[in-house]
Amino acid sequence: MVRDTLLLLCLLVSTCLFTSSSAQSPGFVSLDCGGAEPFTDELGLKWLPDNHLLFGATATISSPNQTKTQYTTLRHFPADDSRKYCYTLNVTSRSRYLIRATFLYGNFDSNNVYPKFDISLGATHWTTVVISDANVIEKAELVFLASSPSVSVCLSNATTGQPFISTLELRQLNGSMYLTEYEDSFHLSVAARINFGAETEDSVRYPDDPYDRIWESDLLKKANYLVDVAAGTKRVSTKYPVEPAGNDRPPEKVMQTAVVGTNGSLTYRMNLEGFPGYGWAFTYFAEIEELADDESRKFRLVLPDQPEYSKAIVNIRENTQRGYKVYEPGYYNITLPYVLNFRFAKTADSSRGPILNAMEISKYLQKSDGSVDATVMANVASLYSSTVWGQEGGDPCLPSPWSWVVCNSDPQPRVVAVKLSNKNLTGDIPSDLTKLTGLVELWLDGNSLTDQIPDFSGCTNLKIIHLENNRLTGKIPSSLAKLPNLTELYLQNNMLSGRIPSGLKGVVSNFTGNSNLGKGEGKKLGVIIGASVGASVLLIATVFSCIWLCKANKNSKRKTSAEFTNRPLHVQRASSTLSDAHGDGGQCFTLFEMEEATKKFEKRIGSGGFGIVYYGKTREGKEIAVKVLGNNSYQGKREFENEVTLLSRIHHRNLVQFLGYCQEEGRNMLVYEFMHNGTLKEHLYGERRMSWIKRLEIAEDAARGIEYLHTGCVPAIIHRDLKTSNILLDKHMRAKVSDFGLSKFAVDGTSHVSSIVRGTVGYLDPEYYISQQLTEKSDVYSFGVILLELISGQEAISNENFGANCRNIVQWAKMHIDNGDIRGIIDPALAEDDYSLQSMWKIAEKALLCVRPHGNMRPSMSEVQKDIQDAIRIEKEVLAARGGLSDEFSRSSAHSQSSSLMNMGTTHDLAGSHNFVSIDESVLQPKAR
Repeated sequence: MVRDTLLLLCLLVSTCLFTSSSAQSPGFVSLDCGGAEPFTDELGLKWLPDNHLLFGATATISSPNQTKTQYTTLRHFPADDSRKYCYTLNVTSRSRYLIRATFLYGNFDSNNVYPKFDISLGATHWTTVVISDANVIEKAELVFLASSPSVSVCLSNATTGQPFISTLELRQLNGSMYLTEYEDSFHLSVAARINFGAETEDSVRYPDDPYDRIWESDLLKKANYLVDVAAGTKRVSTKYPVEPAGNDRPPEKVMQTAVVGTNGSLTYRMNLEGFPGYGWAFTYFAEIEELADDESRKFRLVLPDQPEYSKAIVNIRENTQRGYKVYEPGYYNITLPYVLNFRFAKTADSSRGPILNAMEISKYLQKSDGSVDATVMANVASLYSSTVWGQEGGDPCLPSPWSWVVCNSDPQPRVVAVKLSNKNLTGDIPSDLTKLTGLVELWLDGNSLTDQIPDFSGCTNLKIIHLENNRLTGKIPSSLAKLPNLTELYLQNNMLSGRIPSGLKGVVSNFTGNSNLGKGEGKKLGVIIGASVGASVLLIATVFSCIWLCKANKNSKRKTSAEFTNRPLHVQRASSTLSDAHGDGGQCFTLFEMEEATKKFEKRIGSGGFGIVYYGKTREGKEIAVKVLGNNSYQGKREFENEVTLLSRIHHRNLVQFLGYCQEEGRNMLVYEFMHNGTLKEHLYGERRMSWIKRLEIAEDAARGIEYLHTGCVPAIIHRDLKTSNILLDKHMRAKVSDFGLSKFAVDGTSHVSSIVRGTVGYLDPEYYISQQLTEKSDVYSFGVILLELISGQEAISNENFGANCRNIVQWAKMHIDNGDIRGIIDPALAEDDYSLQSMWKIAEKALLCVRPHGNMRPSMSEVQKDIQDAIRIEKEVLAARGGLSDEFSRSSAHSQSSSLMNMGTTHDLAGSHNFVSIDESVLQPKAR
């Protein structure tokens, strides 16, 4: 009790500290996560430690790139549970705030496993934090309208490593800053805030920006950030004051610098994290060059593939009446891609080229309505605010539930189970629990609860109630007998009195240990015994059934293969030494059947290190491919048995279907479905060239197959020899992964499999080659090479195509992509109107992530698959805009659309009854503010 009182006092003190901090900067809170003492930094910002938290652990780190106090510590949370960990901050309802979280890993856990986890604002999923460098700060920013007196920021759902946080900052904004008509339903997730013409790489923030927005320098060096700069771009600056105007008040220091297109245009390309999607985009202009009376500066915004946005003319002088004053044109609702190419081009009647001082872009993030029972559960939790579980914070169900709560899967979920067994609860049963109309299970056993059982008649879904081992008094409410779905009721070892309601007949119950409880107890105990006997009878019957089935199966196994000599090829049988070892997953065929199907191995359709592949057809007309082991080497036999073992247990639409095997007269053969269109390699490098969208669809199919091996199999399977010749195409040009001779099972509980290096030069993971430690990320590397082949039409290894000092497609492609030269690697067989540069960039950048030197820096196949789906969606949108899909592009991709970032079901109509995405003049005209 003393400990709980001290913890509550600590929480109150920390709340007071937040209040005292805000006196220095109204509406400012700066949390140093993992810190121990408050301090004031070099900017004048006051930082508070988060040592009031009752959960998580702290760590001290050091990074060669950071010496600031707030980045010497962090707070981290367990990775092996499904709960979320929340910070709760006080806010003023109906005020707008900027909230910022930062993450500096610093290898705090000494594991070098780069973490990946989710962060949410209340019930709304904010973003997924992905760490790719231990010494780089990752940042997430959101502008939101507060709808209640507090807001929770929660970390959860670790995919790799442990969730952690370095700083959490809250900044109250002023007046109508960032006002949109959609703010009650959408937050603004900040994607870019850029200071053009900056004199150094340093960002501009507080105190130059009184709201502590971080304006990044356009000189900052990071991948694909402000590249493709037009020739003639000049940096200009002034020391004269620039007068703010409009709502969002960019700081004067930002507006005193700019870039000017002296040749008539300004062009840039940049990645927008979180896009494609609907966004809020505004530019900030100020005339900071002296223009003569007869000079003018007029220009247009040009967006590739969106010519409709190029109508409005920017004329700073006309809109400000003079120089050195901010002009803020922009769009409240604009669709933007992941890779944004934009250009400002001067008009024919302008004497000066365009100027650009600053830019902000944010994505609309749809707010979650939260769970139905959020208010009720908050009231329950508030009764136990001194406990760890009572302070979990955020929504009880979204994006992940509290540790003591189970929710259903409805879009707006309900609480279906409350599990508070043995939590040292005292006092009455919380009356708010009776308001949970979706409640199915209630577990309050093993506490010290007193007084009477409340009326749960409103909880008509209740099936299980555990109130045993408490100090409950009074009568058992008759309303319990009226619950239509109640099946179990446990009230033993309390202080209940009166009679047991007769309506509880048929409910499994226990009322023992209530000395004042009246007649009927024995009857209910009989129900328990009856239920137990019934369960025992069922168990015995099940055991006898299993014994009978096993005997029948053994008898069938004794039949000889001669009985099946004339049976068709598709019949399941067991007639070889492998059949017992591998179960019934792979059929065992006779040599006679193989010779009959292939016409004595007449038609050869392929070959490889394993042997030769022949075409065949069964008596029923099913086309098959028969792979024949070329020799009886130990290695060959091991690969044969390995492939049978694996393929007998895996089934997926994007893996070549394994039909069976033949092991007779010293010959080993594998039988597969026949793939009519051969290998991906033949189509990439032969005469049968394919379109870009077809390549993407093939990549998606293959990624699905590989993802199944990694996540759908237990234990996971590592292919180990992914390459274009092992991706086969059926008659509908759907791709399937083949050739599992080198594949291995991952070992549960370990991060890698020690293995002699196998694979194909050009596709082989260099980390695996050096360490001989095989992981799923070795497959990801190989798939990254395949993606580069799909983009370029070049083979993985070449002595001629990559220049004098380069034989490897990875080195060659990286050199071009890092320099912003995507066109330098695009397959010349692809016409320019056959692809969108946006999708091409998306795949190129994902490919480079796949071939990073260390496996823990590479994405999972699930992440790769998602980006491929996004690229397909981009291509289909572009094709539709050009006049519809051709027959070749008509293959359904509903599965990719359902999980794309632009799911129309959730973000199509931001304005409710208004058509948010329609293109009309009111949308296309930038709004000056």
